[in-house]
Amino acid sequence: MNSERDEMENIKEIYLAGGCFWGVEAFFKKVPGVMETTAGYANGRTLSTNYYILKETDHSEAVHIKYDRNQVSLETILDYYFNIIDPTSLNRQGHDIGRQYRTGIYYTDSEDTKIIRNRITEEQKKYSDKIQVEVTSLKNYIPAEEYHQDYLDKNPGGYCHINMAEAVKIIK
Repeated sequence: MNSERDEMENIKEIYLAGGCFWGVEAFFKKVPGVMETTAGYANGRTLSTNYYILKETDHSEAVHIKYDRNQVSLETILDYYFNIIDPTSLNRQGHDIGRQYRTGIYYTDSEDTKIIRNRITEEQKKYSDKIQVEVTSLKNYIPAEEYHQDYLDKNPGGYCHINMAEAVKIIK
């Protein structure tokens, strides 16, 4: 019983918005220690939404990531995240434009804020333009429709703003 509880205590979560969620989800599925990814919609003005009304509800396309902190740290996850986004771009990643494609780090554990803020401060040193990544607690999250889950696995030639071949080279 204790080992099961200990295992559960090692499972953490973070929600990352990095443009179209198809590529973000596909990338993080490949990271050792990431146990589960789910494409969805985060931090909008309503408690429900869908792909067709995101502009009205102001949700971001985001990926819910569950990870084992004994295998991968939040710092490493954020390092990977900053390698697959342009953190200085406002409401845009690749060819995807609009607030639903904004970048964001949404946390559920307030203890993660120090790690996130430190990582943003370090990342800012690389850029003259201001980092535009939204950092806030998770207010709401709605899993995306089933056809969005594992989209690039189901559609290997599907659009992705991330150069996946290059991106996966950074995974340790």
